[in-house]
Amino acid sequence: MSVPNRPKKNVLVIVAAVVILAPSPTQAIQDRADIEPNDPVSLAHAIAWKLTPNVYHETAGRSAVDINLRGNRQDDVFWIGQYQRGTEFQQTRVGYEHQYPLPFGRIIASGQYASHGFMGGSATLELSNGKEAPYFGLLGFGRTNLKPYYNLNFDPNDSILLGAGLRPDNATLMTLYQIRDDRLRTEQRVTHLVLRRQKSAQSRLTVDLFRRTGRRDSDSELFHGTGVTLTYDQEPLFFRLALDPHANFTASNMTRLAMGIRF
Repeated sequence: MSVPNRPKKNVLVIVAAVVILAPSPTQAIQDRADIEPNDPVSLAHAIAWKLTPNVYHETAGRSAVDINLRGNRQDDVFWIGQYQRGTEFQQTRVGYEHQYPLPFGRIIASGQYASHGFMGGSATLELSNGKEAPYFGLLGFGRTNLKPYYNLNFDPNDSILLGAGLRPDNATLMTLYQIRDDRLRTEQRVTHLVLRRQKSAQSRLTVDLFRRTGRRDSDSELFHGTGVTLTYDQEPLFFRLALDPHANFTASNMTRLAMGIRF
């Protein structure tokens, strides 16, 4: 994606901005199926923070780095991040997400703004009879203003989401869902099968197996690929490795590595 260059953002400025934004609602569009739960908060720590530096290596493009600072309260999530691929493309983003309880489940709504004029949002309805219900259904919808944006969730943003989940016990969550383009005629579809297993109070393993098919735009080549993301939590640290063929529906295969900390 070629766009006019922007000055680099100082990491200290980013961190300061998060502190300013945190007391009021301000979060975003990162986890539409709520695969990663909010971290617990306490009277001593009203906000749970997570800092995630990422490195992206592509076979048909320049490597990139991204740093993301996320905070959450009980039903609110907010984040700020900076993506940089050499001098080709830089983008700063901020966002906010809130969960709205319903008698038959909840709605997870989010909005995001990024430099280069990007704005986007999504809403996902989780149908269940409570947060710990053994079964639940998912129905979601996302839209953007189609401004330049490097997609860090690697799923189509202008799309619908359909899925279902199972909680066989308190330590296990299985979710199957598909996100598909319903606006840009790209035939983009990404199907995720996610298993999250709580091994102990401080240890958790998450496996996301996904199948991707689609075009970058309506006139591009059609790509297919199957990838996997592995995340291991050993609080306060966590590690993530993703093997992603045809990332963002291109000829480029991507390896993503992250090591972060919760505090």
